[in-house]
Amino acid sequence: QVQLVESGGGLVQPGGSLRLSCAASGTIISIYTMGWYRQAPGKQRELVAGITSDSRTNYADSVKGRFTISRANAKNTVYLQMNSLKREDTAVYYCNANSVTAGLDYWGQGTQVTVSS
Repeated sequence: QVQLVESGGGLVQPGGSLRLSCAASGTIISIYTMGWYRQAPGKQRELVAGITSDSRTNYADSVKGRFTISRANAKNTVYLQMNSLKREDTAVYYCNANSVTAGLDYWGQGTQVTVSS
């Protein structure tokens, strides 16, 4: 059974930093494009950052220069370093593992990030 477990969320003041982790079990992440998505109340889920199996990255315009996605295949873990956090970054953050060629798509349960003073 494949599981993605996010951690590292919490309450942080504007301008602060958090690092989210997504630990996978039941599969090896090296074959997947990994992504971090977020969903704020009343809004659709949106892609925040993605990293391909060969470590090419892409980011939403709203987080470019502030967030960094990385992967540690040996640890079967993906990270999202979030710096200079803004109130509008408040959302539930979800980890996703996707392989188009294998027809596989998995989601974590989400972790809450709240940016507030």
